[in-house]
Amino acid sequence: MRLILLGPPGAGKGTQAQRLVARHGIVQLSTGDMLREAVRDGTPVGLRAKEVMDAGKLVSDDIVIDIVADRIDQPDAAKGFILDGFPRTVAQAKALDDMLAAKGLKLDAVIEFKVDQDKLVGRILQRAREAAERGEPVRKDDDPEIFKTRLEAFNRDTAVVGPYYADTGLLVAVDGMKPIDEVEKTISEILETV
Repeated sequence: MRLILLGPPGAGKGTQAQRLVARHGIVQLSTGDMLREAVRDGTPVGLRAKEVMDAGKLVSDDIVIDIVADRIDQPDAAKGFILDGFPRTVAQAKALDDMLAAKGLKLDAVIEFKVDQDKLVGRILQRAREAAERGEPVRKDDDPEIFKTRLEAFNRDTAVVGPYYADTGLLVAVDGMKPIDEVEKTISEILETV
């Protein structure tokens, strides 16, 4: 099972990805984590990425795609994977499609979390408050100003990825404002049909 989870920050993608990992035995892939691992392990693409990062530049789409390609070839991704936070642009989505096709693979579904963005800010504030009350560290990206910046970046750059996948017939929307268990049930129903 190969999935992409799309939606703005705070929509519940990470929570649902963890549940999918537990239920289906697939891996959740974060491009940030994969990039750090490739650099740490000194892989050929990791060395290319390190050179770019050391120069203070952004890692190109080509390098990110190569890192994803290397990662999905690892044995733990044989049953499938979830991409959360990638692709972030239509160019990345097209490059991902091309890379998967070259490997004889395809995506099974792209699940987009639809949310009320005004209510989402309240959800993030509540999540930060609850973490603080439990004595847990508050996630840096739960700071309201940082969150608003991330939301603006999503709306500017990433929101267009949904329509791209809608045109391919892979996109399925879920109501990310529903309770966690209801969202999980909806996703399970979607996956039974793919």
